[in-house]
Amino acid sequence: MARDSVLTRVATGAAVGGAIGGAVGAVYGTYDAIRYKVPGFLKIRHIGQTTLGSAAVFSLFLAAGTLIRSH
Repeated sequence: MARDSVLTRVATGAAVGGAIGGAVGAVYGTYDAIRYKVPGFLKIRHIGQTTLGSAAVFSLFLAAGTLIRSH
């Protein structure tokens, strides 16, 4: 059985981290927008920014963790 390359593992870790971070960011962004009564289309912008920010941060950390564990 051939082992996956380090780059493949890190990319997979980043993709999984992005998916999980995006899901959590969307839930939190929606809750936050409702809690602070963000008006109209600004609510969609707020949810999007929260989702992308959370996905990026969690993706970075999961990719770094995968890189550390791969050796």
